[in-house]
Amino acid sequence: MSAPSSEPPALGETLAPENEGLTVDLGLPAGPTPSQSRFQVDLVAEAAGAAADDKSPNSDASTLTSGDKATPIPKGSEPASGGEEAKGRFRVVNFADPSAAESPPDAVPAEGFQNGDTVMSEGSLHSSTGGQHHYHYDTHTNTYYLRTFGHNTIDAVPNIDFYRQTAAPLGEKLIRPTLSELHDELDKEPFEDGFANGDELTPADEAAAKEAAESKGVVKFGWIKGVLVRCMLNIWGVMLFIRMSWIVGQAGIVLSCVIVLMATVVTTITGLSTSAIATNGFVRGGGAYYLISRSLGPEFGGSIGLIFAFANAVAVAMYVVGFAETVVELLAGVDAIMTDELNDVRIIGTITVILLLGISVAGMEWEAKAQIFLLIVLITAIFNYFIGSFIPVKSKEAMGFFGYDGSIMLENLGPDFRGETFFSVFSIFFPAATGILAGANISGDLSDPQLAIPKGTLLAILITGIVYLGVAVSTGSCIVRDATGSMNDTVSSQFMANCTDAACKFGFDFSSCKNGEEVSTCRYGLQNDFQVMSVVSGFGPVITAGIFSATLSSALASLVSAPKVFQALCKDNIYPGLSMFAKGYGKNNEPLRGYILTFCIALAFILIAQLNVIAPIISNFFLASYALINFSVFHASLANSPGWRPSFKYYNMWVSLAGAVLCCVVMFVINWWAALFTNVIVMGLYIYVSYKKPDVNWGSSTQALTYHQALTHSLQLSGVEDHIKNFRPQCLVMTGYPNSRPALLNLVHAFTKNVGLMICGHVRTGSRRPNFKELANDQVRFQRWLLRNETKAFYTAVYAEDIRQGTQYLLQASGLGRLRPNTLVVGFKNDWRDGDMNNVETYIQMIHDAFDFQYGAVVLRLKEGLDVSHIQGQDDLLSSQEKTSCMKDVVVSIDMSKDSDGDSSKLSSKATSVQNSPAIQKDDEDDGKAPTQPLLRKDKKSPTLPLNTTDQRLLEASQQFQKKQVKGTVDVWWLFDDGGLTLLIPYLLTNKKRWKDCKIRVFIGGKINRIDHDRRSMATLLSKFRIDFSDITVLGDINTKPAKENVTTFEEMIEPFRLKEDDMEQEAAERLKNSEPWRITDNELELYRAKTNRQVRLNELLKEHSSTANLIVMSMPLARKGTVSSALYMSWLETLSKDLPPILLVRGNHQSVLTFYS
Repeated sequence: MSAPSSEPPALGETLAPENEGLTVDLGLPAGPTPSQSRFQVDLVAEAAGAAADDKSPNSDASTLTSGDKATPIPKGSEPASGGEEAKGRFRVVNFADPSAAESPPDAVPAEGFQNGDTVMSEGSLHSSTGGQHHYHYDTHTNTYYLRTFGHNTIDAVPNIDFYRQTAAPLGEKLIRPTLSELHDELDKEPFEDGFANGDELTPADEAAAKEAAESKGVVKFGWIKGVLVRCMLNIWGVMLFIRMSWIVGQAGIVLSCVIVLMATVVTTITGLSTSAIATNGFVRGGGAYYLISRSLGPEFGGSIGLIFAFANAVAVAMYVVGFAETVVELLAGVDAIMTDELNDVRIIGTITVILLLGISVAGMEWEAKAQIFLLIVLITAIFNYFIGSFIPVKSKEAMGFFGYDGSIMLENLGPDFRGETFFSVFSIFFPAATGILAGANISGDLSDPQLAIPKGTLLAILITGIVYLGVAVSTGSCIVRDATGSMNDTVSSQFMANCTDAACKFGFDFSSCKNGEEVSTCRYGLQNDFQVMSVVSGFGPVITAGIFSATLSSALASLVSAPKVFQALCKDNIYPGLSMFAKGYGKNNEPLRGYILTFCIALAFILIAQLNVIAPIISNFFLASYALINFSVFHASLANSPGWRPSFKYYNMWVSLAGAVLCCVVMFVINWWAALFTNVIVMGLYIYVSYKKPDVNWGSSTQALTYHQALTHSLQLSGVEDHIKNFRPQCLVMTGYPNSRPALLNLVHAFTKNVGLMICGHVRTGSRRPNFKELANDQVRFQRWLLRNETKAFYTAVYAEDIRQGTQYLLQASGLGRLRPNTLVVGFKNDWRDGDMNNVETYIQMIHDAFDFQYGAVVLRLKEGLDVSHIQGQDDLLSSQEKTSCMKDVVVSIDMSKDSDGDSSKLSSKATSVQNSPAIQKDDEDDGKAPTQPLLRKDKKSPTLPLNTTDQRLLEASQQFQKKQVKGTVDVWWLFDDGGLTLLIPYLLTNKKRWKDCKIRVFIGGKINRIDHDRRSMATLLSKFRIDFSDITVLGDINTKPAKENVTTFEEMIEPFRLKEDDMEQEAAERLKNSEPWRITDNELELYRAKTNRQVRLNELLKEHSSTANLIVMSMPLARKGTVSSALYMSWLETLSKDLPPILLVRGNHQSVLTFYS
């Protein structure tokens, strides 16, 4: 930054010329803070507010810092200006104090703060993060802004603080200059971009940020104290001291090592997967739940999070009961039982869990100190055993301990299963390995989870695995399987030849145990004595202390893990009603309510005191979590998302998949019914969360894989030719705003839902300077609206000069590959006679364009009209997230006029609030019930005026396709063969639940003398098409002349639109025709007299036969382009469809869409 600046210094002559890399730190002590650098400006909102309020002449708090120098602002300068400037281009999103940015927005900066060509304008306040105010300035050369490469420019250099999601816990979030601020013209107000690319914060994220920002002096752990110690304590459970020797006795040294290695393989693969996920971005609190939910999405995360938290809570009871049983055994040894053994377990267990709760509630620091103490005791006990194994004691030989000997090792190499199998022994050992997530579960309390979790977890697995293997080999090498404990069972010299056991070498004969004799006396040895390690150890009570340490440390770790995981789950609000447990207390955000809940669950199971049934379920819950963590890594790698970039590279997607399969296999090996039970619970919770659809977006690998599959399948589709059997109506529906024509949207959705593509097209017109950013915002907003209303459609909007041009754009460009529209659907233009006839010309040309592009065309007419956008007071039921993330709260309602059902071509005279836009109710396709919520709502704050009769009827008509249709008919007037689209649409419609009570009636044209023949021919065709129908009517009188009064009515209707060229000179007539091409010439009217009469006659027949139908689907008359004027064609459509129930005029593109071939 040595390049000199051409602008004058910001404070006139007061600044030294070398002070170019300026930072602003108003109201703070002089000197740079750690987060400041010469490439960054830290603007602290609280300080800005304080500086703005502090107007005392003696104030010298505001300073400008550069390097280590501080230059006080002269007393003549107004401190408020500095405060105002502090709310500058680089905004700090300060979650800790929402009121911090409330300094006076009208403070006028002192002249010294502006450069010569500076333009400053106060931007609008906009709340995109729930109350955080961002101020925008169009100042491009202000000295206070970041100087990039020594020049005054607001274009920012790369900075980590731009990429933060929240203000916590590693630093403050800065907001980079938006593209609009850099690119838009100077006289335009900068556009509020908010958060792009899904970076908006969920309520849980904001809460976490706020808590973290408020937390000062938070206790954070490194990888040893936070992860290694916890994992080792959890993995070294009671199994190490009271079951490992028995496993060696049953399975032998070799198979015992295989069992340990199998368990270690599963945990190591899971550890690698955990490390990969933990290093793929910043990890917050929540452990296994956070890792799975952020990777696989809320469905899997929410289901696993709940059972994982519950499993940890019950594990507390399991470990505490293990501790209590050991204490009761000691009490029984000295004859100090209080009541009976079962009740003593309950009493001691209750006292223990209360003490553990006290340690946990005291805070993580105390809990960590307790864990360190327990680890020391545990390691001492392990060393005590190994030291004792090298010191043979004569008195211990009768109990089966002879010291290390090759013959004992050889004897114990092979298995000796007694009532057990390899897998049953494995199932007993495996729970000893399920402690690897103890460190990850407190991820929120780790200073650097990305470093700590991989390092601590994998090292803990390695150390504990080595110790388990060491104990297996050691016990198998120095202790025999059976011993009586009697010093009299020695072998005499004459019987030495017959004695083959390893004990014989040392002068003992324990063969009586194997022969089944004196079984009750054989209470020692690997097979019979669970406490044999106490016998071997140098000092027996230390092993007892080790057992206490192992049980209590595991209980303590589980007691901390369960509330932390549960708190993270509740913060995400996946399960409504559990949010009360999200609240944290104190500087460490301790989940006290979660502790109490965990305590209650643990106490309940302690009081049961029978954990033989629940223990395998707990192991299965843990294994389900491990399986999903492994699957998460496989899934993320398979999705090939650019966001999957773990810094931990020692993982493989196929190894992770194998780990997931292994976990599932182990679940069934341990206990098949518990595995089934676990899977049922996980799937039940998964289905529940999927149904609830929580409003979260974590960028999960499920999204990435969905995109990947959609892209792959779209490309595959493009390589396959279309086939008639696979034809689907893919509709481009000109709805305008999707909520402005509910009847059109609902009817088309009824026959395209789960069948074909539906695109809601919207042409925005009437603006000389189109606002493309607003268009992009509307794209997001209305797509959300469609999803929320369960309408399976896409919203696409374009800017164009007029509706025809915009429709041409959409006809050409909408869709992707084979997922392209093939049918244009528009609403009938009810008000065509009242408005500008040029709009009618545009409307008719739009239909001609559809045919030119080889599209089918469909026109829907309701006699009440379609467009409800002019009706005020309708609640759009926007979600709270949508309300806060909408960039503009007011949009212009674009329509032709009050009753226009064409699309947008004129600006409405009023602006309609998004919140007051019309809404269509939730699609009740699945339950077939009519919506119970009224579409029109009264707002207490702004009561709506009562609707007039016309609007009331319009509103009721707009909802008719949302309800289940009453028993009736769908009348199909298939007069002309257009490829079968006129027949396919009603067939698809009547297949839906809402329309299932409606039968199809078919009407065809024919001759009076061939009615029976025509009916039989049509019946044959329909049966070959496999389309059910209730009746076929052949209209033999279709060519009869219409009633004279109806013809007169038609002629009166077209009178204003006739050219009447016979009454004027030819040149004048041509000029008028050129300027008004929609006019009807006399020649044209005479030429198409028969066709005109047919439309009038058809209307008479429609009124006669179909006046009570639920829906009429009719072949749309075609008009030859260039010969039939728009006014005449519009008059045909008007005459044909007037005064009827809802009518769909359909014309396919004359390519077959039905076939009777297989």
